Amino acid sequence: MVLLKKASKIYLLIGIILSLSYSCFGQTNFTAKDMKVGIFSTTPLEDIKAQSVSGTSVLVPKTKQIVFQLPIKSLVFSRSLMQEHFNESYMESDKYPTATFKGNILENIDFTKDGVYDVSSKGILNIHGVAKERTIKGKMTIKNGKPSIYSSFDVACADHDIKIPSVVFKKIAEVITITVSGNYK
Repeated sequence: MVLLKKASKIYLLIGIILSLSYSCFGQTNFTAKDMKVGIFSTTPLEDIKAQSVSGTSVLVPKTKQIVFQLPIKSLVFSRSLMQEHFNESYMESDKYPTATFKGNILENIDFTKDGVYDVSSKGILNIHGVAKERTIKGKMTIKNGKPSIYSSFDVACADHDIKIPSVVFKKIAEVITITVSGNYK
């Protein structure tokens, strides 16, 4: 018990030192815990849409690093059967529970200056356990020193080994449009 109390005090001290060192160097990281992510697929037979507000992101202005994570099962469809098939048959969400993107913003952004900026981020998009290098374009808005982002990009199912059974091939597009938006704090 005494050892546990000492360890807790040490971790608290390390946390205080780290937070002070970040503030001394002017390092500000931004986080978002409720990023909106949508997927959309259209074919002559059916449109498929799903949305989530469970995406998370960290943005480090000093290094221009940006990281996103989305729990796949957080995507909600209008029909429960569609959601079940998406998670079990296509995305295998129990085996591959998250989609991630880890990259760097290519442009130089002044995070202290309000404005709307066209941005590109180059990094690794990992969906369905398959990592692919991608450059994703979007818009970043800085307002009162806080960034927000919006991006819309396409992902080919075949690029991430997402198999579409021939029975439903005409109902599901081979390319899915993904939108991401949110505000950082």
